[in-house]
Amino acid sequence: MRRIAGFTLIEVLVVLAIVATLLSLVTPRYFDSLSRAQETALKHDLLTMRDAIDKHYADLGAYPDTLEELVQRKYLRAVPEDPITKTTLSWVLVPPEDPYATGQIYNIRSGAEGTATDGTLYADW
Repeated sequence: MRRIAGFTLIEVLVVLAIVATLLSLVTPRYFDSLSRAQETALKHDLLTMRDAIDKHYADLGAYPDTLEELVQRKYLRAVPEDPITKTTLSWVLVPPEDPYATGQIYNIRSGAEGTATDGTLYADW
């Protein structure tokens, strides 16, 4: 009689226990890396849009009225999506403090609620 080679139930359970242990160690790091990547993308998007607003003001002497104006005048290719809220509609537009300044957008902030991994609020960026 020939014996069929295979794994015993104990061997399979040991392998599954090892895989489960490794996953429990790796998964939190993966999700932490994912949230840090979103935060880095948010910082980059804010920096890019603030730079575009500054260039618009330097070129025309007025702040833009809308984000779409920055796209139309080729300061941005497109209005970026907030990586935290996953929408382009959540940006908070900050008007200029100078009452004599023309235009509506002096600064831009994220409309995302919550706290970043460094303990600051997304809305304060």
